[in-house]
Amino acid sequence: MHGPAAFAWTSGELHGDVLLGAGLLAVAYAVAWARGPRRHAGEPVWFFAGLGVLLLALNGPLHDLSDYYLFSAHMVQHLLLTLVVAPVLLAGTPAFMLDRLLGPLLRSALGRFAVRATTRAVPALALYAVALIGWHLPLPYNQALERHGWHVVEHLVLLATSVLAWWPVVSASTLAPRLPYGAQILYLFALGIPMTVVASMITGAERVLYPFYGAAPRLWGLEPLADQRLGGLIMWVPAALIPLAAFTVVFFRWVAAEPDEETSRV
Repeated sequence: MHGPAAFAWTSGELHGDVLLGAGLLAVAYAVAWARGPRRHAGEPVWFFAGLGVLLLALNGPLHDLSDYYLFSAHMVQHLLLTLVVAPVLLAGTPAFMLDRLLGPLLRSALGRFAVRATTRAVPALALYAVALIGWHLPLPYNQALERHGWHVVEHLVLLATSVLAWWPVVSASTLAPRLPYGAQILYLFALGIPMTVVASMITGAERVLYPFYGAAPRLWGLEPLADQRLGGLIMWVPAALIPLAAFTVVFFRWVAAEPDEETSRV
């Protein structure tokens, strides 16, 4: 892909495919919310915040840095999609919306199998790991950078599998519920492993893994191998910190829920 002649922090370039996708999601959500039971007024705030981060990640200066100049910026973009946008969108989607989506699928044996195979902890984490590690291998990664259509597919796959990976912790669905609190804590330890695997592969490499960035115009004197290692480190730290933050939230929710559970037994 060919970028602008020079990078500018003031870039306001917007991309039609991103705007269309986000716009369709926003309209579908607003219509469903207007027709459904209003239980938690904060849910739309979470959902539209997730869409806002999505738009920031895939438009403007971060898009230009990621797609034309710096591998490290591209890793910031991928972190936003997988560790911020995905859980925030899911946190903002109320139970009645999720259950309306899943309900028709659960009427058939094939649909029930598909739901179990994508929302339960082990298969959901496995799908996320395969997608994350697979797309960061040199061949598919470079293909995505060279061909816009593949790049769109890459982002869609990463976002979709990240939503599934966060499902066992964040989902409000009653038909495919999240894990109990204790299991959520164990699961969150595992959730950071795929990103750590990718980060270690990238940070430890002795050569430039992605020729696209090796040939890209240099910014701020950052050489390709240094940029690659910086990208690996960017992945490494949030891969631990964001699940840790989620772990903390789950732990305190678990502690707060225990008195209610004790009362219900009496």
